[in-house]
Amino acid sequence: MTNASRDSHNDLIGTPHCFKGKKFENISVGETGEFTLVYKEEFIGLFAALSGDYNPVHMDKDFAHQSVFRGRIGHGMWCAALLSGAVASVLPGPGTIYRSQTIKFLNPIRINDELTARLKVEGKNNKTRLIAMSCTVVNQRREKIATGMAEVIAPTMPG
Repeated sequence: MTNASRDSHNDLIGTPHCFKGKKFENISVGETGEFTLVYKEEFIGLFAALSGDYNPVHMDKDFAHQSVFRGRIGHGMWCAALLSGAVASVLPGPGTIYRSQTIKFLNPIRINDELTARLKVEGKNNKTRLIAMSCTVVNQRREKIATGMAEVIAPTMPG
C-alpha cells in the first residue's frame, strides 16, 4: 500500500513530502493508496473564494445551526479536491491526468475532521493507459463521507 504521511499534510498551504507515485507498467489491479488531511476552518473560506460557493451552511454559524446539519459543514466538493490530491501525489502520482470522477456524498465534513482519501485500482487498459479506481473518503470515526469512481491516465516508463 502507498501511504502519504499524515503529519506532512496538515499545513494549511504547502507541498506534501511524498511524491513517489508509480508508472502505469508498475501498477497492479487491487493496489491501494491513501492521502490524509485535517479539514481546518480556514479551508472553508479558501474553498469558497476559489469556487464561488458561499452557501451560508458553510459560512454562517447561526444559519448553519438552524439547518439540518446543526452546525457549519465543509464543502462537499472539497472531497473531490482531496481525491485529486491523492491521485496526483500518491496513486498513480505525479504526471497523472484525470479523465473523470463520479462522487456521491454520504455524510457532511465537519471542521477538524481528519479525512482520508482511499483509492483502489479496479482495472487497467493497456492500450489507452486508463486506470479505473474506486474512491472513498472517510473521517477519523471511519464514517464514509463520499464514494465514487475515478478514471485516470497514468504516466508511463520512458522509451
